[in-house]
Amino acid sequence: MRHGKKVNHLGRTSAHRHALLSNMASSLILSKNKKIVTTLAKAKALRTYIEPLISRSKEDSTHSRRLVFSYLKNKEAVTELFREVATKIAQRPGGYTRILKTGFRKGDAADMCFIELVDYNEALLAEKQEKKAKPTTRRSRGGAKKTTDKVETTEVTTTEVKAEAKAKAPKKKAKDETPVVDEQNEQEKSAEENAEGAKE
Repeated sequence: MRHGKKVNHLGRTSAHRHALLSNMASSLILSKNKKIVTTLAKAKALRTYIEPLISRSKEDSTHSRRLVFSYLKNKEAVTELFREVATKIAQRPGGYTRILKTGFRKGDAADMCFIELVDYNEALLAEKQEKKAKPTTRRSRGGAKKTTDKVETTEVTTTEVKAEAKAKAPKKKAKDETPVVDEQNEQEKSAEENAEGAKE
């Protein structure tokens, strides 16, 4: 059992393991797509090996170059890391690599995977940009403005309706008042006629 053992020895001696990880790190940095295929155990070991080196490459000084060279033992990989990779990942605070499982190897059924530098996967970056460009259907922040706009328009329409009702209302009252006045006049005339008839 591996209780409390943080380092996977990968079935190798210390010198062999360091040489393996150094070679894999150089291969990852120098590869065209910044991606290599390996077993899952080696990829996890490589991730803990290479990420501190990438963090170190953000500060381009002689001291940091010498420290990285002591791990990689490859001049081309060091120059590529400090010139190309460091500028690409300058804004990223960590998590420079990604491990994607690909299945099992035919011969021994070992877990296989890709390990790649995150900022170099153009397909995933393009998908993220498309998702940002598409409008979201969520009702949280973006929907609040739309609802306020709707409320304002409904308020305007209600005020317009009220104004129209007020404009129409006096006309109706005037029409209603005239018949009442006519009825009152008719009633007064009939009362007067009745009074006159009674007098006669």
